[in-house]
Amino acid sequence: MKPLAITMGDGAGIGPETVVKAFRDSPELTHSCFVVGDLATMQRAAQAIRGTHDTDFPIAVIESADEALVMPPRCLPLLRVTQLPQPVPWGEVSALAGKAAADCVVWAARAALRGEIAALVTAPLHKEALAAAGVPFPGHTELLQAEAAAWLGKPVGEVPVRMMLANDELRTVLVSIHISLRDAIAAVTFEGVLQTLRIAHQALTMALGRAPHIGVAGLNPHAGEGGLFGREEVDVIVPAIEAARTEGLHVSGPFAPDTVFMRARARNGQPGEFDVVVAMYHDQGLIPVKYLGVEKGVNVTLGLPLVRTSPDHGTAFDIAGSGRADASSLLEALKVARALSARQAAAG
Repeated sequence: MKPLAITMGDGAGIGPETVVKAFRDSPELTHSCFVVGDLATMQRAAQAIRGTHDTDFPIAVIESADEALVMPPRCLPLLRVTQLPQPVPWGEVSALAGKAAADCVVWAARAALRGEIAALVTAPLHKEALAAAGVPFPGHTELLQAEAAAWLGKPVGEVPVRMMLANDELRTVLVSIHISLRDAIAAVTFEGVLQTLRIAHQALTMALGRAPHIGVAGLNPHAGEGGLFGREEVDVIVPAIEAARTEGLHVSGPFAPDTVFMRARARNGQPGEFDVVVAMYHDQGLIPVKYLGVEKGVNVTLGLPLVRTSPDHGTAFDIAGSGRADASSLLEALKVARALSARQAAAG
């Protein structure tokens, strides 16, 4: 068994509170996990969620990841890889918080790449804080892609990754991630769509133990209506689907974006028509999953030589420090990380 790392996220947001709640309320699930972060920040989070009659929640500073395997339940093992002079103010964009959060992710990514941990689960970052700290990546996905590429000795472009958002009812994989809508439309290319189909097929085959049925969303209303409302389906998406089929992938579409997600949704114990939907851009794919319940959603980065999951919510600056943050999505991310890392280990 290898331990599982949880990064604390942006210290000004709800990440640290959700992490402490997870260790306090779900000792079975957090067994053999540890937190990568700052001691003072995690201590403040423990105080924020403390009830009137609660005792102090124990945080144990560890020196190596392996120590997490022998820690008692309802105790939070913390590996200090960053040390802030004091916790950053709740709910404020801070360069200090951005740098500390990024440092934690970098440490955990490198530990995963070295095989020292089974997986990493990342509490939410704040993109403005990352930018203020001079971090040259807009989010977790791009930062982890760069770390993986450096470890593999390859250019970043040769380590393609994709974002998958999933819950127990729906999975979506995105062709593009954190770019403007104008740029996202331009990113709908034959190569980009085909690469997304390949990555989704490979990742879901590992996760499900069988080849997935992939549904593809169109870019335009009514999936272009045969070119009447846009040519991307005719000129780009259909050829990419046909190329994927020649490689043996089970792919259908493109379908109208306003109905394909409903067709893929699993309900009342019955599976949907598709195991996953490939969406053409960020909001097209994320809105339907998040609408079903943020507390159930999990973000999974596909294409990395490591397992990384994350809760399906942001830093929630408006409630940070209030103790009201919900740890449900973080716990779901832990479950998925454990399952994926176990399948990866079994596959060798």
